[in-house]
Amino acid sequence: MKYRFATEAIHSSYDPEEHNRAIMPPIYQNSMFKMKEIGEQIPYRYARASNPTRKVLEDTIAALEHGAAGFAFGSGMAGIDCVYRAFLRPGDTIIAVSDIYGGSYDLLTEVYALWGVNVVFADLTDPANLDKALAEHANVKMVWLETPSNPLLRLVDIETLAAKAKAAGALVGIDNTFATPYLQNPLDMGCDIVFHSATKYLCGHSDVLMGVVAVKTEELARPMRTMMMNTGGVAGPMDCALVLRGIKTLALRMQRHCENALEIARRLEAHPAVDKVFYPGLPSHEHHDLAKRQMKGFGGVVTVWLKNDSKEAANSVIKNLNMVQMASSLGGVESLVNHCYSQSHSGVPHDIKTAAGIKIGLLRFSIGVEDVEDIWADLNAALNTVA
Repeated sequence: MKYRFATEAIHSSYDPEEHNRAIMPPIYQNSMFKMKEIGEQIPYRYARASNPTRKVLEDTIAALEHGAAGFAFGSGMAGIDCVYRAFLRPGDTIIAVSDIYGGSYDLLTEVYALWGVNVVFADLTDPANLDKALAEHANVKMVWLETPSNPLLRLVDIETLAAKAKAAGALVGIDNTFATPYLQNPLDMGCDIVFHSATKYLCGHSDVLMGVVAVKTEELARPMRTMMMNTGGVAGPMDCALVLRGIKTLALRMQRHCENALEIARRLEAHPAVDKVFYPGLPSHEHHDLAKRQMKGFGGVVTVWLKNDSKEAANSVIKNLNMVQMASSLGGVESLVNHCYSQSHSGVPHDIKTAAGIKIGLLRFSIGVEDVEDIWADLNAALNTVA
């Protein structure tokens, strides 16, 4: 039976009858499974290859993203790395969005570029720039998207870019972390591979480090399985169980994240300490119309430029927050602040950061599910110290 998203998130890919009628997927804390004879074909033998708890999560991710197969890794970077390793070779070109997550930038420039992959960054908010990059570079094997982007929440037109890339014979991968499958399903828009840092919204409780990937076809799944098996960066069963638990409330949490974030973004636009607010749900956002067409909601992250673009001003806001906490991640039930210049994008060179709009006075707020008035009271008081 085909369920709607909120129901699918709870009941997808798990049958209690197959696990002694346990309502929740059991945690198979096993490194190996018994074989009765040489060459016996059993579904689980060794945990690096497969684990029943991990399998439920991987099947759930595939179902929610409308893919053929899912994969769960020990961290988000392990997941992205497995995608690149599975499909890129020395001499290949990857074209990636210019406003990419800092960790992905570091991986591409400090690992894959040194390995012989031609790494090209382009502003793909204008689809014409993909045409230009495809014309200028040979052996384009992959186009890597991220929308909304981290931290400026810029959007790209997934369907248009995917069609252009596929016409050129390139695979299309996308970081869908900020949107989650609740708000956006890129495989339905022409992408081949979708990635999430499950550390964020999928888990939702800031207690797991994990990356997950879903692929559109079984043909794409085969090299992913081979690379995952050979490199071994798999997620453990306990972490898989926690993310499965988090996914069961994903629809509820994302509804509240979106509601709170929109209200906070509206109020921040009127605050005298704020120069500019970046949130796709605001009519002032450069890609607001695209967000309305492409997403089912606008997400839980709000980014601001302070009028006082200095470390001192940013630090004053951070130090005067009480409930909202400074941390390196996002997507939990609690509200968080990140100073992207020194945290998420610390490894990106200064000139590239500033050109991309990642100023010293930029603050990225992950708006939680607390009462919105409490969130605003804390933010307003802290911002008033630099107004």
